[in-house]
Amino acid sequence: MRSRRPPEHSSNPINTDRLVGNSKLLGQLRDDIRRRHYSIRTEQAYIDWARRYILFHGKRHPNDMGEAEITTFLNHLAVERNVAASTQNQALNALLFLYKQTLNREELHLDNLTRAKRPERLPSVFERDEVERLIGQLEGTHKLIAALLYGGGLRLLECLRLRIQDIEFGRNQIIVCSGKGAKDRVTLLPPALVEPIRQQMAVAKVLHAEDLAAGYGEVYLPHALERKYPNAARQWGWQYLFPAPDTAIDPRSGKRRRHHFGESSVQRAVKKAIKAAGIYKHGSCHTLRHSFATHLLEDGYDIRTVQELLGHKDVRTTMIYTHVMNKGPLGVKSPLINLKGF
Repeated sequence: MRSRRPPEHSSNPINTDRLVGNSKLLGQLRDDIRRRHYSIRTEQAYIDWARRYILFHGKRHPNDMGEAEITTFLNHLAVERNVAASTQNQALNALLFLYKQTLNREELHLDNLTRAKRPERLPSVFERDEVERLIGQLEGTHKLIAALLYGGGLRLLECLRLRIQDIEFGRNQIIVCSGKGAKDRVTLLPPALVEPIRQQMAVAKVLHAEDLAAGYGEVYLPHALERKYPNAARQWGWQYLFPAPDTAIDPRSGKRRRHHFGESSVQRAVKKAIKAAGIYKHGSCHTLRHSFATHLLEDGYDIRTVQELLGHKDVRTTMIYTHVMNKGPLGVKSPLINLKGF
């Protein structure tokens, strides 16, 4: 019973009711977001941006404002707050949703608002020996997660949201359900990680058994599946491969559930391992994914194959790795080598 899954709850669920407070408008905005099954992170961000927008304009109702006020607020974020382009665009998306979906202000020409241009930067990539040193500094769950990020080209949240049924040992592959852009894809299951993953499953199995014995044992499921198969949330195949150490209250359903392992814990461990490994370039969990793609291209694999493994919609996104590898469009030799004395 496999089904494509929408973006899921955070490993550290946030109750957005405190952001809504007694505001009827923000409550309506929250309900509109939930009806469209947006992730809880998007829900929190959109409600927070709408609240900040209202406070910025002296608590005026958004119905009494329009394009001019939105532009003023976005300019304030860019000029006075000096926020990143991605943050400014997120604020714009939140206000577009508020005006178009919640307030039904179709007469406003909000689609013509200029979006901030994100700077084009080359990704940071670890050398192969740096990856080996980094992973060697990690232990336990953190080590397995980092190895999967590099060995399968997974994004961090894609890895943490893996379910037991997403691991296919017979085919040596991992099913990534509802990755970025709500797309499913298949990526590699490195043979060296088969036994560590089996051991991780055994750990998750013990936690699941304890939860069932305590009267819990449910995991988050998409709304449609939860209604159609009421008992599926307790089934082993739907449990997270990397469950959180403790249970928590789901902010939407109010049920006590075990979410997936926290991303901040992995990020801190990887940052610490980078320093301990003597790697001085900028790096993070996502750098392991960049390294996966670059090293595959260096090994001669077709760029279209790498594109599919990464889940990129456009091959031009994948082509950026040719600019940081040891061969490709920029893999030319400097004419300096022809000068004597060098």
